[in-house]
Amino acid sequence: MGESKPIPEGLRAAFDRYERAVVTNDLAAMGAAFASSGSTLRGDATDLLVGHDAITAFRATRGGVSRRRIGRIEHRWLGDATVLLVSVSHYDGGGSGLQTQVWQELDGRWLITAAHVSPRSATFDTAIWRVLGDPLLPATAGGPLDSLRVAVKDLFAIAGQRVGAGNPTYLAEAEQNTTTAHAVTQLLAGGAAVTGIARTDEFAYSIAGVNAHYGTPRNALRPDGLPGGSSSGPAAAVALGHADIGLATDTAGSIRVPASYQGLWGLRTTSGAVSTAGMLPLAPSFDTVGWLTRDGDSLQSVVDWCLGARRKGGNPAGSVAGSLPRRFVVAEEAANAAFEDMKNRFWAVVAGLSSWSQAPITRVHIDGIDDIAQQFRIVQAAEAWRNHAAWVAAHPAALGADVAERFRFAATVSLEAESRARGLLKRRAEEIRRLVSDAVMLLPTTPGPAPSRTAGGSELDGHRQATLRMTVLAAVAGLPAVSLPIDAGDEDGPWGLCLIGPPGSDSALVGLARQLARYLSEV
Repeated sequence: MGESKPIPEGLRAAFDRYERAVVTNDLAAMGAAFASSGSTLRGDATDLLVGHDAITAFRATRGGVSRRRIGRIEHRWLGDATVLLVSVSHYDGGGSGLQTQVWQELDGRWLITAAHVSPRSATFDTAIWRVLGDPLLPATAGGPLDSLRVAVKDLFAIAGQRVGAGNPTYLAEAEQNTTTAHAVTQLLAGGAAVTGIARTDEFAYSIAGVNAHYGTPRNALRPDGLPGGSSSGPAAAVALGHADIGLATDTAGSIRVPASYQGLWGLRTTSGAVSTAGMLPLAPSFDTVGWLTRDGDSLQSVVDWCLGARRKGGNPAGSVAGSLPRRFVVAEEAANAAFEDMKNRFWAVVAGLSSWSQAPITRVHIDGIDDIAQQFRIVQAAEAWRNHAAWVAAHPAALGADVAERFRFAATVSLEAESRARGLLKRRAEEIRRLVSDAVMLLPTTPGPAPSRTAGGSELDGHRQATLRMTVLAAVAGLPAVSLPIDAGDEDGPWGLCLIGPPGSDSALVGLARQLARYLSEV
């Protein structure tokens, strides 16, 4: 035992191969260096991953590390075929880190069975943040949002900064802003301070949370899962405790999806409730501003301030939860678009709410929900192309593959197809608004927990299509929708319960969701 025996040649060779793989981001070689077992461990300052599959999923979207060299290695024999290696790495750009690994000789090969990484200190995670400050923008007045920190999605103008829209080429060509977006100044006037500008999926044209250029932000509650997009950066910042409010946008679910995946509260506001002045658009007919928080009380404070309930002394957004009828409807076609396990979990929650609401929960039908989603996709694409066609055409190789494919589709949408789709959506929007005129609609926010970070294109497309069947209802009808977290500590990952209310009921909807959350926590 101990250090008396030297490091075996085979172990040192395996260690060197692994180190080369880390620096070159050779995923296959890194995977081969770890024992293929469900009990293999890998930890760092924020996460503990258990099992080879979870470790592989984490690496797939992490990106490579900065170039470094190994300066010192200490070893201790823990058994006849088990060695502890502790190594110090020195980075070319400055700073050092520490790697602690347990290697075992298994079937003639030295493999890592446990590892802990202590990387060099970083000022910020570049997959989450584009710019950080201390703060970047201070509060302009005191108010109900005092001491709260804001992560601003990289679509909103901030004076002295540029909008990057999740794309480095777009950022490099962007002009510095001379004014700050209205949605940002609202928060500053309420006492909040802007911590920094957080990443977005490119042009907000995604709900997965993957960015081909900057990496994929961490999912705080499910390290092997995607964070959800396109408000992936603000969501991750809030979930990890680096910010208290995520200022974000929601076109087809870009607030609600990351809220569901990461156990957050998220509100898509009524269309037009918050000015989009100073915000880079995707599809203005559906774009809305909203917020992500870790708790319902904070979200209530934000919505009450930003929609004027406290500043004006009135109640324009209906901040008293009792102003909403405690009657619920469930759109069966949308709810049943969830994957089987999620459907079971959702209907179990619905069953428990019947006694709380003291009224039956009515099942309603929205026929042709797939057609609604398809017509929404057409109009969204047409508007996205109208807003960004010139830039996309001038930079054909600048986009990640998934977003590039959506813009290729957008370029094919004719004016006739757009006009037909708008006509259908107008009729369906009226139908949806009638359903919530005297009730609140309940849905799962997403069809399941966060998909794996290693999910392929077809799997992600399946998630996207199923998700749109749920998120499109509020988007098409311009309705407020709040996602509250359910089972945040469940090993299968958190999921969101979505409440959709009538136009202008934003604050009341959050209040009702808070009451509902308290009830669910007690049963």
